[in-house]
Amino acid sequence: MLNSKSIGDKIATARKKSNLSQAELARQVSISPQAVGKWERSESMPDITTLNRIAEILGVDLNYFSESFQAVVAEMTVLEKSDNNSDEILKTEKKKSNWDMSKLNLTDSDFSGLKNLHEKLSSSNIQHCLFVGSEMSGLFLNSNNVENCDFTASDISNSHIQNSMLNKNVFKNCSLKSIKFSKSYIEGCDFTGADLTGAEFKNGGFGKNTIVNTKLNGTNFSEMAIQDIVFEGTLKDNRFENCSFYGVKFQNATLINTFFKNNKKFKRVQFTNCKADKLTFAFLKNNLADLTGITLIS
Repeated sequence: MLNSKSIGDKIATARKKSNLSQAELARQVSISPQAVGKWERSESMPDITTLNRIAEILGVDLNYFSESFQAVVAEMTVLEKSDNNSDEILKTEKKKSNWDMSKLNLTDSDFSGLKNLHEKLSSSNIQHCLFVGSEMSGLFLNSNNVENCDFTASDISNSHIQNSMLNKNVFKNCSLKSIKFSKSYIEGCDFTGADLTGAEFKNGGFGKNTIVNTKLNGTNFSEMAIQDIVFEGTLKDNRFENCSFYGVKFQNATLINTFFKNNKKFKRVQFTNCKADKLTFAFLKNNLADLTGITLIS
């Protein structure tokens, strides 16, 4: 976690090692020298976006400012006894860093373009934040509440999101390849133009989400409550198993090699102007689907 004292001390230390005055640092960050002084005296704390800029200027990894790296700080003390301590200290910080933004209350913040956020961001409340164009692949989210955030054009592929609530978030044109949602509830989110190739949704809820021009290829839904969703376009190599369906429609959709098994309330699913290959058609029939709106692909 972060606090003003540790951040203030570390800003001062890294600034001095970079041979920058408070005024010079302030000029490069585009803030007043008084603000830098307040940071270093622990009277205030920069926001995460400004902190990211400070890290770039001072040549350190953003993780340098986290309290969780006390082992690294201890190693710094030893290195300071060496003749060329400055370069070794900063290199060691960067090499051993392990990004962790867990247990934070993040609201109304702009993280757009953020990079290297790919390990931990758990048990946090994240509301009304911007992550536009961010690189977040390999992200691990556990027990989070994420609401009214914008992830447009971000890379969140190969991530794992579990035990979380995602409500009214924007994932337009996002790469969500091979992402895994487990025991999570996703409602009112916009996945327009997103790539969900290889994504897995398991043991949670998926309701009232927009999936227009969304790539569903090898996407798996297992033990999910799927509600008030319209599936359109081409669905290929997908899997729906042990799911419950409420207010779900397949409209102007082409279903290819898509598996349906042991789904509940499936008779209520509406198919309008849809096409399906023989294998998918057989799965739908076995799942007691209403086949009147489906044309068999020859």
